[in-house]
Amino acid sequence: MAKIGIIGGSGLYKIEGIKDVKEVAVKTPFGEPSDKFITGSLEGKEVVFLPRHGVGHRISPSEINYRANIYGMKKLGVERIISVTACGSLKEEIKPLDFVVVDQFVDRTNQARAMTFFTGGIVSHIALAQPVCKTLSALVYEAGKALKLTTHKSGTYINMEGPAFSTLAESSLYRSWGMDVIGMTNMSEAKLAREAEICYASLACVTDYDCWHPEHESVTIDIIIQNLSKNVENAKKILSLVIRSIPAERDCACQDALKYAIVTDRKLIPAKVKKDLEIIIGKYVK
Repeated sequence: MAKIGIIGGSGLYKIEGIKDVKEVAVKTPFGEPSDKFITGSLEGKEVVFLPRHGVGHRISPSEINYRANIYGMKKLGVERIISVTACGSLKEEIKPLDFVVVDQFVDRTNQARAMTFFTGGIVSHIALAQPVCKTLSALVYEAGKALKLTTHKSGTYINMEGPAFSTLAESSLYRSWGMDVIGMTNMSEAKLAREAEICYASLACVTDYDCWHPEHESVTIDIIIQNLSKNVENAKKILSLVIRSIPAERDCACQDALKYAIVTDRKLIPAKVKKDLEIIIGKYVK
């Protein structure tokens, strides 16, 4: 069975219970990943863990090398990624300490981060109408439900730039658009995972009401950290249950996402690009 990847967000820098732990440094054509990858076994399955912001939370959302992180996962044989991410709520009914299994994204990052592997002489247009893997996301939701944790089956995540939190005007604008939660990282990962034909699910841990809520007008890091530590412990329980229930074989469309997406004439793709992207495009480009 291929490995299961876990990307840990704010507060999730390690996972207890992983056996046969090894630290692996991965070289990529896109530079250094956020940190060393941790490989091992959890619930009898092979897993690969990476702290998105690096151990000690030293990398800002705009500075994360998303391409290197997802490429590294692919290189290590990962076919599914569960992302754990902190977020703010933009709706009264989505409360702090709830979980949201995100199913849609809106990008507000202003092109400040690289989020495609296809540059430098190769073009690919992947379908992203459904940006997460429905099968994997359903397993994440069922795990939250089984543990009797308040878990919302779906939600739209607006990906702001950061690292500052929203102004009140921005928060109110996003609410008027019907957004559910707000964060700074997951859109890039979802796009790149789809390009790499990796299933991706986003488990958003709600830490606060952003700044729109009359009783929570100022989002402080204090409140967020307190809620984060509670969320992280429950997120780990969800991860353990999900990993146990993941089947060996995939039957979703994620595994063939690139089949008709590469539009560049194969003869014109530069040799270096072919070599760099071999693990991603090899089955389509000879």
